[in-house]
Amino acid sequence: MTDFVVDINCDVGEGVGNEAQLLPLISSCNIACGAHAGDEETALAVIRLAKAHHVKIGAHPSYPDRDNFGRQSMQITQKDLSQSIHDQLQLFTSLLKQEKAELHHIKAHGALYNDLAKDEGLAECFVEAIKPFLKKAVIYAPYASSLASVADKNNIDVVYEAFADRNYNEDLSLVSRTSENALITTPDRAMEQIRSIAMDNEVTAVTGKKVPIKAETFCIHGDTPQALQILMYLVEELPGQKISIA
Repeated sequence: MTDFVVDINCDVGEGVGNEAQLLPLISSCNIACGAHAGDEETALAVIRLAKAHHVKIGAHPSYPDRDNFGRQSMQITQKDLSQSIHDQLQLFTSLLKQEKAELHHIKAHGALYNDLAKDEGLAECFVEAIKPFLKKAVIYAPYASSLASVADKNNIDVVYEAFADRNYNEDLSLVSRTSENALITTPDRAMEQIRSIAMDNEVTAVTGKKVPIKAETFCIHGDTPQALQILMYLVEELPGQKISIA
């Protein structure tokens, strides 16, 4: 079996309060910036935990929509979205500076993440908004997405991301959370999806078709009820399977 390294990331700082359990088990995290969830106090606490556990820190900006947890597309002008993203990152980077921590990556949240994957104009708006904050940071983005393409055109480093706890459609979009089969909830199934993507560069869509995909980092949503169980399983199983957590 070929050795390979995977990065496991979690969306955190969203009010679940399980960060102390999750962060020792992951290698990078995406911290809510207050638009869909979280607040300054929570972000500070998670930044400190991430530093303590040597976890790479990412900003997790969203549509400004706390009512829907950022999981519904918004009718918002690009100017207003750009300003919101700027404000979110301005606050977050100020907290990082306060804690003498570095920004490793930026990853959009929820509906914004999904919309950026397919809307080139929106992706261009997002990239322009985050440029002042990147410096040495990278973007976490889906493979073959508009966001990845626009970032590449702007000479911005992209780390391809896939989801270990979500099912895929044939076009590599995520199965809607309104569907019963949206989530992957068993640890062995999450492990199987990681292995398929990392080793074979393919994912099995809900139709059964195998679809080409690439990823270097894999997300387990912090608010997935089985997140802790999945992560504990991965930590236990990965070394024995000649897979290392980065």
